[in-house]
Amino acid sequence: MALTLEDRLAIAELIALHGHLIDEGELDRMSEVFTPDVEYDLTDFTQGTLTGLTQLTAAALTLGSANPVAHHVTNVVVEDSPDGSIRARSKGLGIRTDGSCGSVTYVDTLVRVEAGWRIARRRVEARRTPLNGLSTS
Repeated sequence: MALTLEDRLAIAELIALHGHLIDEGELDRMSEVFTPDVEYDLTDFTQGTLTGLTQLTAAALTLGSANPVAHHVTNVVVEDSPDGSIRARSKGLGIRTDGSCGSVTYVDTLVRVEAGWRIARRRVEARRTPLNGLSTS
């Protein structure tokens, strides 16, 4: 299935909506972004994989004031494949209360449900090494 321009725009807006909702503390609206059984992989942060909206919300609340005050997403690339799966990659920037910033890559698997597109699986990859370790030496 080839994605339409409307699908691509809807997916990009969905990915952006996550930052708005989390920054505003509207955790009760995460079902507008994720499937109820979402797999949220935080392995790169030694936190394993959270499963479902309840675990995702609990983790955000547990993190409390250590959460970034601002989540920004950019560089969204949406890919469809012949098997019908939809994958999106994007860059995330998190601004902390002390003004420091961290960067991640979000790797999302999306599905279309009755209400529209939702993220069924998200892997959050830490960005700690320039050029992903590529070196000329």
